[in-house]
Order: sequence, then structure tokens, then C-alpha cells
Amino acid sequence: MGAGASVLSCCRGEFEESDNTGSEYQPLLGDRERQAVAALVKLFENDTRISFYDGEPLRALTVLARSDVHHLQLSAATAFSEISEYDVRAVPQEALAPVLYLLQSAYADVQQGAASALGNLASVSANKRLIVEMGGLELLVRQMLSPNTEAQINSVGCITNLAADEENKLAIARSGALIPLVRLGRSRDLRVQRNATGALLNMTHQAELREKLVAAGAVAVLVDLLHAKDEDTLYYAITALSNIAVDSDGRDALWSAQAKLVTELLQIMQVHKIKVQAQVALTLRNLASDARFQRAIVQSNGLDALLPLLQSSYTALVVAAAACLRNLSIHADNEDPIICAGLLPELMDLVPQADQPELQCHAIATIRNLAANNGSDKQAFIDAGLFDRFRMALESTDAQPQVLCELAAAFSVFALNDQLWRPVVELGMCHLLVRLLRCGHTDTEYNACLAIGSLAGKGHPEAAEELMRLWPRGLREGLARALTLPEYASSNVRPAVLWVLMALLNSRRAAVCKVLRADSQMLDAIESIGVSHVPSLSTSTSASWSLLPSFFATKGKSDEMATSPAIADCKTDVDDDGICGFAPEAQRMRSLAAQIVALVQDTD
Repeated sequence: MGAGASVLSCCRGEFEESDNTGSEYQPLLGDRERQAVAALVKLFENDTRISFYDGEPLRALTVLARSDVHHLQLSAATAFSEISEYDVRAVPQEALAPVLYLLQSAYADVQQGAASALGNLASVSANKRLIVEMGGLELLVRQMLSPNTEAQINSVGCITNLAADEENKLAIARSGALIPLVRLGRSRDLRVQRNATGALLNMTHQAELREKLVAAGAVAVLVDLLHAKDEDTLYYAITALSNIAVDSDGRDALWSAQAKLVTELLQIMQVHKIKVQAQVALTLRNLASDARFQRAIVQSNGLDALLPLLQSSYTALVVAAAACLRNLSIHADNEDPIICAGLLPELMDLVPQADQPELQCHAIATIRNLAANNGSDKQAFIDAGLFDRFRMALESTDAQPQVLCELAAAFSVFALNDQLWRPVVELGMCHLLVRLLRCGHTDTEYNACLAIGSLAGKGHPEAAEELMRLWPRGLREGLARALTLPEYASSNVRPAVLWVLMALLNSRRAAVCKVLRADSQMLDAIESIGVSHVPSLSTSTSASWSLLPSFFATKGKSDEMATSPAIADCKTDVDDDGICGFAPEAQRMRSLAAQIVALVQDTD
């Protein structure tokens, strides 16, 4: 039976004459109600493809909706529910008004039909806000509190759709819906449970609402839902937990359940479908923004679970696993377990994959984090093909800017490491650093400067000799370019360039002084920094000074670099000769520039 015939039969069926033998008393219909029924019958006889959201059909259904007769209300509610199944589009207030009126009916079956219709219409963006503006949210929350399962299914389903709109989320939280939604997440009915979990997921997209959900007890419910038999419910619960793990307060709340949480997630990742596996890995990644979870995941054999994902032929799984490893690699105690688990060769193979830049970035950053521990043996990195893979990535003509930035940051760490700096020089990779220095991307140029300066600062003749060989082959051009750019465009790079020059002067003073004396343009640029008033340096410049070695700063030790909640960044864990953090940055840069000029001018 077609949809139109179904609605028509619904209207007709309620008005057949009774034989008055044992049947319930049926209230008499008023004239307007009879006219409305007659109008609908006539419309169906003429055209079953009519629109019920405007004109005569809507007026007729509105009359039925506002009737005091149960059967007429039910007919209208059923009609709206069935119509909205096949005719889903933006509707005017006039079409929503009778549906919202029916939602206030004294009859449960009428309420269910109206909630079903609202849920269907709420899948359209334009209708989402209109339903809330017309007071539909409060009516739906009332329906959620009903003991009737069907009412719960329809009302929660509608709220799930409404919560997909960003502006509606806060209104839903203010309506008192969060605690009922959390409670319904424990429903024994799988449909109610699925809808409630979907609504909770939609509410986790804003930080303020994540806090409210945690306060409402959502964490315990979502963790319990990791046992859900329904695949959609399980996916919603995992994704909601992943979003809660974005915030430090959320991770604190999740830590209280960490033993059960981590174990359940790792078990799920090994047996479920690809979509669920990938989401579990991303959830573990977010959890691993916290040092406690970084260790807990590894200690729970999480690396063994991630290895098959890293070897998968499905890109989504590989990206998710690499992103998780990126955060796990921040913790210094995880370096040996990651290497022993056989993950290093797999990560190396991902580095040259220029057609997957996101994957490259995660792999490069993970390797960089692992290499940042200067006290451990790095022969495994070399044996795994570290420099071959990085050379391939650097020489690729398809390398994306974000990948080049990660590569430069990695080399800034390699250049500090006692085992890794020498192959950079001996394998002829310094010219690739010079290329990065001239790429036109500030962060990449900055990290290339750090790498070049660290190599120059080693004090080994071969390093200084190689850099001086490259001076006329691009090194000079790259350094001079950064010095002569406007301050706003080079504030990150300029202090690093000065550091490179000072490092070269400390290792090859005569040779460097000779080339600088003959280069009036560069010398003038350095001198102008030394005598000019530098108004202010950016926040990122302040961070850059904190990474420059002790040629012009007191010794210290760096912390981990700041990490975003979703994906943690590099752990630049350099040796004790490395890091500074004092004195006004502008004054320090002027002082260093003046020192360089004085050294050049005073050297015979």
C-alpha cells in the first residue's frame, strides 16, 4: 500500500459506523471535523501526491489535530508521521504548529506519532532551529521522562537530530535534557539506548557541554556502553569518549575508569569492524595526550594491538594507529617498548609516502619524538633506514608544506643527538636542510636553522667544513633572506639565523669573518638588528628563544613542547647543553647581533 493510501485509510478507518453492540462510545464529530475528513478524502481521490505542509491538506490535518476526539488526533499524528517519512523537507511554522500541539495530547499513542514526525522533520537543518524556537524542545524532554518505551525512542531520536545543530546544543543542555539522556543510555531497550548514545555524542562537540556531560555522570555510562551489542551504539560511545578525552578535565574523569577503559578499548580494537577499530585508535590517541594514559596504554599491551593496524591495507586504520603512536612516543619510557614491539621499521616505511601527507606527518613526528632522548642508543634508527627514508621524503617533488615542516623539525632533533648528527653530515644531507631553509615557510625555515646551527655548534671540523662549502650554494642566500624580511614575517626565524652565524663563528671564525666582510648586504642587515629598537617579538618568537642553545643563554633543559588535545606534538628533549629561557627577547637578539658584528670587525 502506498504512503498516500496509508494516510487515507488511517483517516477513514476511525469514522466507520458502529454497530453499537459492545463497542466503546464514540464521540460525535463536529461540523469542522467532518468537513476536514471529507476534504482529505476528496484530495486523495484526486491526487495522492499532494503536499500536506500547506494549503487545504494542512488546514484539514490541523483541524483533526486540534480535535478533542482521540481517534481524530491519532489520525492526524499518524498522518504527519507517515507523511514525514517520505516527504522530508523544510516546512513553515504553520506545518509544525499542529505537530507540536499533538505532542501535548493526553493520549500516549498520539504523542508517539507526533514525536516520530518531529524526529523525521528534525533531520532537515532549517527545521532544527525552528522546532526549538517554537518550544518543541521542552515538550520532547517531557516525553523522554515517560515510562513508555516508544515515547522514549521517538523523543530521544528527535533530540539527537536537534543536537546536530550547533546553536541547539546549548539550548538542549539548558532544557534539563542531559541527565535524562545519560539515564536512558542505560536503557534495556536497544533502540532507546542507541538514540540516547547518539544524542550524547552530538553533545560532546563543544567543550562547555563536555564539562556538563561529565558532571551529569556520562563517563560511567559511556564506559559501560563499550559492552554494547549494537554496533552503532558502540561506535557512538567510543566517539563520545574520544571527544571527552580532548579536554584535560575530561581525561581526569576518564582516568578514574582507566583500567577498565583502556582494556576494553584494546579488546574492541582487535575484533570489531574497520570503522570501529579506527575510532578506538583515535580515542587512544586523545587519551594519550596525558602522560598517565601514555604509560597505561603501553603497559596494557597497546603496542601489540596497534601493530596490525599500522600494517593494514586500509589507510584510515594506518593513519589512526600512527596518530596514536605519535602521542605515545612523547613519553620517554615508551621509546624502548615501541622499538622492541617492531614498530620502528613500519614507521620508517610510512615516511616517504608523499600521497598520504597526514600519515607522513604522524610517522615523522613519532620518529622525532623517539629520537629526542639523547641518552639511548640510536643504532636501531639507522638500521631501520632512517636517513634513506627521510632523504626520499625530502627529495620528493610532491612533498606538502606540512610534511616539510615536520621533516625540518625532525632534523633539528637529529642534529642535537650524539649518534644521529654525524650521518646527517657524512651522508650529504646538509644540502637538503639548506633547501628547507629557502622554502618560504616560516616554521620550516626556523627548524632548518635550528638543525644547521646545532651542526655548526658541534665544533667538529667536518660539520663546519660542509656548511661553509654550502655557503655559496644556498646557505648564504637563505640566511640573508630571513634577515632582510620585515620583522613580522621573520620574527621566528631571525633569532635562529643569528644563532647559526654565531655557531659558525665559534667553529670557523676566520672563514666566516672573511665571507661576512665581503658581504656588505648581510653584515649591514646584522648590524641594523644590533642597533635598532626592536619593538616587540611575537609569542612564537619567545618560544623560539627557549629552544636556542647556550651560545647566548644559560643552560637548562627543555620541557615537552606544547601539545594539542587531539594530537600531541614533538617532544624536543635535548641534552643539558641545550636550552635557555631568560632575559627580554628583543634585547637578547640585539645583543647577539652586536656581538656578531664585533667579532667580524675585530678579527684580523
